[in-house]
Amino acid sequence: MVATTKDESLAISESNYDRLSEQRAFDDTKAGVKGLVDSGITKIPRFFCNQSNDINKYSISGESQLSIPVIDLKGLTKDPIQREEIVERVREASKTWGFFQVVNHGISLSVLEEMENAVRQFFEQDTELKKEFYTRDVTRKVVYNSNFDLFNSPMATWRDTFFSFMAPNPPKPEELPEACRKYRLMINSFQSCHFVNYEAVLEYTNI
Repeated sequence: MVATTKDESLAISESNYDRLSEQRAFDDTKAGVKGLVDSGITKIPRFFCNQSNDINKYSISGESQLSIPVIDLKGLTKDPIQREEIVERVREASKTWGFFQVVNHGISLSVLEEMENAVRQFFEQDTELKKEFYTRDVTRKVVYNSNFDLFNSPMATWRDTFFSFMAPNPPKPEELPEACRKYRLMINSFQSCHFVNYEAVLEYTNI
């Protein structure tokens, strides 16, 4: 009988672990994180866990004073001077942060809430219905997957993602999941008057 220490046992376990195979098996289910939950798992797959001893590297301090840039689009199409200022703020936020919050975009709260409900309904669907849209090809108009960087990130995140490109060529209603099709008609009602704002910003930003 050969005695081994805890560290030695962990090293042996690590050497036998096939991370890529486990990731591929997860991805092949096309069920995402919700599929794991629905299956009743009692142990989280290892590729979701932080294998590094430096846990602080992935921690976010509650004392941070950082705030997400907020871009106000009011006056974008009416005041040339204000338009230049807005474009400059978009350019700076994009270069410095990579994202920003937009206000006064003209999309009503009720529409945003309905869109959120549609996405929730999509995730609550039977897995077999969602599989049709599962892909890692982000050039498709409609994309559903779990962890866009699944095979590159040090550890996976506990999330699934569903998104659709709505400009400049939005998908046809029949290209969307059935749960979202009726909300596509709502988007049509404000699409022409509000996408011009975003396209104007993109046109002159030149990031």
